[in-house]
Amino acid sequence: MSAQLDFWYAVLVIAAMALNTFITRCGYLLFGDHIPLSPSVRRALKYAPVAALAAIVVPEMAPWTVDGPQLDLRLLAGLSAIPVFLISRSITLTMVVGMMVLWGTRWLVG
Repeated sequence: MSAQLDFWYAVLVIAAMALNTFITRCGYLLFGDHIPLSPSVRRALKYAPVAALAAIVVPEMAPWTVDGPQLDLRLLAGLSAIPVFLISRSITLTMVVGMMVLWGTRWLVG
C-alpha cells in the first residue's frame, strides 16, 4: 500500500510542477498585453538575459569549493577572450580564440 501511495504522491508532485512551469512561462505571454509594466520594470528586464548568461558562465569559469574559487585554465581562456571581443565584436572569433587558448594551455600544462 505504501508503494502505491508513494507512486501517486510522485505523480501529483510532477503534475503540480508541470502546472507551475506552464503558468510561470506562459502567464506573461497570455496576459502580458493586459498587464502594463512600469518603465523601471521594463528597464530592469533589459538586463535579464545578461544576468542569466553571467549566472551560467561565471560559476563554470571559476568553480567554488570549500576553500574558495578554484582558478584554472578555463578562467585564463575566458579572460583572454574578453579583449578579442572588445576589439573585434565577433562572437565566433571570441569563441575560437577562447577555445584555442584553453586547448593550448591544457596541452602545454599536460
